[in-house]
Amino acid sequence: MNASIFISAGEASGELYGAQLAVALRDHLARNGKHANLFGMGGPRMAAAGVECLVRAEEVAAMGFTEVVRHLPRIYGAFRRLRREIRTRRPAVAVLIDFPDFHFRLARELRRLGIPVVYFVSPQLWAWKQHRIRLVERYVQRMLVIFPFEEPYYRVRGIAAEFVGHPLADLPLPSVGREAFAATSGLDPAKMWIGLLPGSRIREIEANLPEMLRAARQLRENRIAAGRQDLEFSVPLAPTLDAVQRKAIAQTARRLGGDLPVRFMDDARAALFHARASVVASGTATVEAALLGNPFVVVYRVSPLTFAIAKRLVKVPHVAMANLIAGKRAVPELIQQDFTAKKIVQSLEPLLPDGPVRAAMQNDLRAIREALHLPRANGERGAIDAVAAVVAAEMEAACAGAQETARPSQPC
Repeated sequence: MNASIFISAGEASGELYGAQLAVALRDHLARNGKHANLFGMGGPRMAAAGVECLVRAEEVAAMGFTEVVRHLPRIYGAFRRLRREIRTRRPAVAVLIDFPDFHFRLARELRRLGIPVVYFVSPQLWAWKQHRIRLVERYVQRMLVIFPFEEPYYRVRGIAAEFVGHPLADLPLPSVGREAFAATSGLDPAKMWIGLLPGSRIREIEANLPEMLRAARQLRENRIAAGRQDLEFSVPLAPTLDAVQRKAIAQTARRLGGDLPVRFMDDARAALFHARASVVASGTATVEAALLGNPFVVVYRVSPLTFAIAKRLVKVPHVAMANLIAGKRAVPELIQQDFTAKKIVQSLEPLLPDGPVRAAMQNDLRAIREALHLPRANGERGAIDAVAAVVAAEMEAACAGAQETARPSQPC
């Protein structure tokens, strides 16, 4: 059997899962004497994992309603390229990872062509735009979810959903030691490190990083006034950012941070693991921080129009995924007008010393990790392998159906 599989991811976290899935799929198929060509949309990690990336994820990455509108011509151009290749290659199965605004349109095209759609990492329909459940019903064959409360949400609505566990919960703790991480990142191992994670997309970073830097300066000044010059700041950058974007981010840090000891790096998990505490933009990084047990404060800011629209539509009591999983305000949320340097410092300072505030948050973070890690039977591996098994089964079913009906449109 020699088929093709379409894999598409449009953001840094989804692109990481796409790369892991590509590796797991090849392994799974090889163990059964099979092979598939992988193509679609992704970034450097997916390309390194053997996916032919016809569209780069950063071409379509945008945030919020008003931000997307500005980039519509480029986004639609990328969509047309993918649609053309899908029609030409006719993959046996398609895997769409999160990124719903783009992927629901793609799912419609895939279903028109009779290509089964496996959706991995559910859109947050339970939070807003619940009417989109109809799109899932029409276009998605299997919904594979990474948060435990999502499976019953879909199942009561008659949709084939399965909680596969969270891929990040399957990862071992970073193996790099503090001294080694300090040597590669330019940090001083004798000092206390604070993580600043402004997001993975350039627009997010432009919206979030300046206020984070102002908070960092204020926090450092408070420590110096108390006789402690012991802070440094780590800023992980997503691999989907290009050289021009990284240069602009560094210039922002120099302009707003002054002599603030800020170090940029690529390894977000190691930065979170070794940080004393962090300030994290709402998104996947908050789940990473929770799973690593790193006390943190959640922040986020979008355009006023985007926020006004979201405020009317969002139906959940918390913004941070960690708080939704915990069912309570386990970590502070500073959103929109509450996202100020002063409030960040007020929320972060109690987390730095050992004591009841820090210990209580760490206990909540351990409970979140337990909720996201799905126990496996002997011989079974993690969430990504579970997804690979589902995709491989869908591919085999599609190929068997194509052979039975002698359909040349799906080469297998």
